[in-house]
Amino acid sequence: MSIQQRISLLFTALTAGILLGFMLIVYFSANQNRKSEFYEILQKEALTKVNLLLETRLEANTLQTIYRKNKEVLYEVEVAIYNENQDLLYHDAVDIDFVKETPEMLAEISEKQMIRFVQDKWQVIGQLIEVDGNPYYVTAAAFDAYGYRNLENLRNTMLVSFLFGLAIIYLIGRYFSKKTMSPVRGMISEAQKISASNLDLRLHVSEKNDELGVLARTFNEMLERLEKSFEAQKQFVSYISHELRTPLSVIIAELELSQNKKRTKEEYREAIKLTLADARKLAKLSSTLLDFAKASYDRSEINFKSVRVDELLIDASQELMASNPEFRVDLDFEGDFEEEEITIFANGYLLTIAFRNIIENACKYSPDQACKSSISSGKHQVRITFKDGGVGIEEEELKEIFNPFFRGKNQNVSGGSGIGLALVKRILNLHNAAISVESKPGIGSTFLISIPRL
Repeated sequence: MSIQQRISLLFTALTAGILLGFMLIVYFSANQNRKSEFYEILQKEALTKVNLLLETRLEANTLQTIYRKNKEVLYEVEVAIYNENQDLLYHDAVDIDFVKETPEMLAEISEKQMIRFVQDKWQVIGQLIEVDGNPYYVTAAAFDAYGYRNLENLRNTMLVSFLFGLAIIYLIGRYFSKKTMSPVRGMISEAQKISASNLDLRLHVSEKNDELGVLARTFNEMLERLEKSFEAQKQFVSYISHELRTPLSVIIAELELSQNKKRTKEEYREAIKLTLADARKLAKLSSTLLDFAKASYDRSEINFKSVRVDELLIDASQELMASNPEFRVDLDFEGDFEEEEITIFANGYLLTIAFRNIIENACKYSPDQACKSSISSGKHQVRITFKDGGVGIEEEELKEIFNPFFRGKNQNVSGGSGIGLALVKRILNLHNAAISVESKPGIGSTFLISIPRL
């Protein structure tokens, strides 16, 4: 069932429920009013016959004749009168005697002065009336045919109106739901045209600042992110192909040359040295790409635990200096810390890679091949600073340095794959951490990382 149909049916059901509630209130109110008014009629009719019989001294036969004549035309009230000794003085229809007055009923009338009840749809009253100081028990009963007929007509009218009203309400609900869902159908039609080959298409955003406009803008923002992701993926594959092809081509060319041309031992050693250097470069690139892929995982797929930042920083420094003895890393812990002040929830392996990449860049681009690192603890964050005295980064390049395979103007100072800082950024995003850079050409760069504490 479509949303449009559900809206139509829900609107119809809700309105039908409200109408039905009002109809029931009207019906039961009308029935209650009919009952109350008919009880008043019975009281007046009973009082009238008591006055005719006891005060005007009208003969009982005459009253009974009037009752029988009226009964042929309409439903007459059947009245019975008893004296204080509970002896029957008058009855409109002794042969019928619908009410069947009993001593218990007369005793209840004496106790309560007035009783009312319904017997087989006949309304009955019993009351105690005093005439010339003498009490009389009077009962009056009648069937309110006119009232019931009006009530039945009211019920039938409301039922027919209810059914016609439901049909009209459903059609109105369907019209408005169709009109309401029209923009959604337009969005569906536009969204069906979007595929991987035309991610530049966008949904139309209406000028109205309603929920559908917000939905369209949100969807367009998602498409924009997907488009950037697809472009980055294409660029990533292109860069990988280029980066892997270059060292492989050099290795193949060097080996083919060594195979086809007879060389001296020194020349073979030099060829092996060059090939080995390219192979190591290829291995390092493959390892970096693997780490980059790991950093692209969803956060829920990565194992996190409590780790100390100082231990990760020491491990990263030692690993880097072990493979590059010429590098120097100076660690500075600003003040004495309690263990919980520098403990974070992180993946130690990935965060160590991030620290190592930043330190390696600092050392590579510094004349003294040194990096100064410091740790400080704030109220909610642990801050790690990496500072070098290298060539620095141009201001227009600062926004691009975290993009994969981006290489600035200082690439001639030291070679690289252009993945290191992009990998750092992805790892920090996984840890909800922030990184900022301050750099001046010829003076150096400072990287500041802020990681939430436990």
